[in-house]
Amino acid sequence: MRLRVEFTTEPFDLDEAPDHAVVAREVVTGAELDAVDVGPFGNTAEGEAERVLTAVDALLRQSLAAGATRVSLQVNVVPGGAAGDGSGEAER
Repeated sequence: MRLRVEFTTEPFDLDEAPDHAVVAREVVTGAELDAVDVGPFGNTAEGEAERVLTAVDALLRQSLAAGATRVSLQVNVVPGGAAGDGSGEAER
């Protein structure tokens, strides 16, 4: 199964990325996920379910420890993703 995670951390600072935002982005970019997109108002990543769930755990723990006061996230199953084989490859 493949999952897509979308998340933001707060508080926002438009002048400079706060420590919690930098940490969250580092977690996601270092998690061997696919289609990582980081931006000032939201971040997304997609990948095999176990990797996404592990990254979400680290994202929450580390960004809160770095000063986030709120983390908003949404996790969705990617339609057409392979189910049950653990490969993360989309069905054709």
